[in-house]
Amino acid sequence: MFAAQRRQAILEMVRDRGAVSLRDLARALDTSDATIRRDLRMLEADGLLGRSHGGALARDTLSHEPSYGEKAHVASHEKSAIAELAATLVSDGDTVAVGPGTTTQAFARRLARVRDLTVVTNSLLVAQALARAPGVEVEVTGGSLRASIHALVGSGTENALRALRTHRAFVSGNGLTARHGLSTPNRSVAGADRAMADATGEVVVLADHTKLGVDTMVQTVPAARIAHLVTDAAADRAELDLLREEGVTVHVAEIGTGTGEQAAG
Repeated sequence: MFAAQRRQAILEMVRDRGAVSLRDLARALDTSDATIRRDLRMLEADGLLGRSHGGALARDTLSHEPSYGEKAHVASHEKSAIAELAATLVSDGDTVAVGPGTTTQAFARRLARVRDLTVVTNSLLVAQALARAPGVEVEVTGGSLRASIHALVGSGTENALRALRTHRAFVSGNGLTARHGLSTPNRSVAGADRAMADATGEVVVLADHTKLGVDTMVQTVPAARIAHLVTDAAADRAELDLLREEGVTVHVAEIGTGTGEQAAG
């Protein structure tokens, strides 16, 4: 494939998905990480896309909310590893809240083996993943359906979440930085995430490396309010160090093992 063809393919993938990891680009185009990095630098210099630590972003990332279908193709192996490691933070008898997202959906599937567990969620996909789990009671909030991400949002959702108390809330988002915390492009989604965080003892963020170092339009949870971050080994180390300085305990999942290292803030 010629360089021009490869760069056009990169642009199409980024525009289709909103964000793509460097690893996924290299795999899809059957080339090296170094080649993809050079392509991304040139495309960024031309103003055609933005770069994040470990990937590329559509130029309108601040306000663009990727759909479930777009996000499902990004860093899928990393999300599976993150979900497996995050499940170790849940014990029998817990009450947890789980927000919407492809990573939290993968996480929910791992909760089927926990006993005497109560899960509160505004995600239809999380509820579906746990529908047949014998040891799990699922409470779904009310609210208005945001079809693009299969989630319930709005005042009904926020009021339902604020009336509850959980041990931990497991949330995702579209961007995470030490400076601005967890963020999302949509105000109604942010409102539901905020209410979920306010109703819990500890906030756990599940975020693959494509989200680290990325800011989107609306802050949901400031970094100082995040107790745990579960991410993957490709996450930018400098950003992780800054998050640790904010008191975040960082858990790094290794792909294919479901295990990882922990570094306390």
